[in-house]
Amino acid sequence: MSPDELEQALRETLARRVAVPPRLTADPAGVAIRRAARSQRRRTLAGVAMAAVTTVAVSTGMVQLGKEPRMPNEAVVVLGDPYASSRPPTTQPVAPSMPAVDLPVGVDLVLGDVLATADGRRLTLAGLRPVDRVQRSRDSEGWLVVGGPTAAGRSLWAVRPTGPPQVLLSGADEIVLSGDGRQVAWREGTQLGEGGILNNKVVAVVRRAAPDAAFPVGFAGDRVLIRLHPERPGHALWHPPTGQVSVGPDRTTTHVHGPGPDGLVVAQVSAGTPRRPCLALLDPARDLAPARTTCGPALTGDGRGGVSPDGRWLLVNGRDTALLVDLAAATPTGRPAGPPVVSDVAWTSDTALHVTADGMLVQVEAAAVVAGREVSSSPVAGLTSGDRALPVTDAGS
Repeated sequence: MSPDELEQALRETLARRVAVPPRLTADPAGVAIRRAARSQRRRTLAGVAMAAVTTVAVSTGMVQLGKEPRMPNEAVVVLGDPYASSRPPTTQPVAPSMPAVDLPVGVDLVLGDVLATADGRRLTLAGLRPVDRVQRSRDSEGWLVVGGPTAAGRSLWAVRPTGPPQVLLSGADEIVLSGDGRQVAWREGTQLGEGGILNNKVVAVVRRAAPDAAFPVGFAGDRVLIRLHPERPGHALWHPPTGQVSVGPDRTTTHVHGPGPDGLVVAQVSAGTPRRPCLALLDPARDLAPARTTCGPALTGDGRGGVSPDGRWLLVNGRDTALLVDLAAATPTGRPAGPPVVSDVAWTSDTALHVTADGMLVQVEAAAVVAGREVSSSPVAGLTSGDRALPVTDAGS
């Protein structure tokens, strides 16, 4: 073979080898796919294991909560349907067409579904009606609103100047707040409940079996005042941590107006000869035994009225007018104090406010009444038939 023919044969051999790709001993793409599949299976198994552990932990926690009567970290107590009652209504400013209300300094006024504030704002409470009682919140800017009775029960709301109202409690038969707005008690079905209010949340909740027909009406220190029957006189004290109900000798108390700073409870009792409505100071330390009783003021016995923050004054209904009673006097008597009370009474430091049946905002200044001056009143604009007007102060309503 000549050199030229040898060179030509070598070139053809090399060309054929280049045209056919060498066989790979491993498939890189297949390796990558198999590795990814193995990683995915490991992650899936880990997730399933974690879910199982979490489920067991949550189930255990629920069982423990169910056994424990006090729940220190409970944030919201919803007794009924949490969705039906907690759809947030608006608290946006009312349209300019809403009537203006001339308010005394430091006083808010609920007019139907409008909250007229002391600083001139007008907020709507659409969705919270009927409004039964309102207090300013001590722990945050805003108000605590107790709704009236409905087919779904009563609700407690936290209302702020901005943002939607927040439901704290729903589905209760009765709700009562402490004077400082930091405690709430309620009856729901066959149980009494009590909790603290902190940062617009109900915390440290206690639930206990309730005596038949008993319901809360107020607070006396760390105990809850309960009325034993809605149609019969007699009150008792309920101690939430232990569930103990102290049913003392009281079978004459018909109405409770509120506690004084000394811890005694201002109430109306049926006493005297013949029996008639009288005032009494009940002592919680002695299971509400009367520490003092006076039958001087001629009362109607309807239970309407309220005690001043310092516990000295009581505005209550007499036979023809409201009466201002000096509870610190040796012999308490009632001074005429304007039109009868038909709605809730709110106190500033020394002035009681309420709205009459014909829509007049009455201001009962204690010093003026003692001096013999007339009680001042002014019309509430925009009060329509069926609407309630509720004055609100730092001392509640």
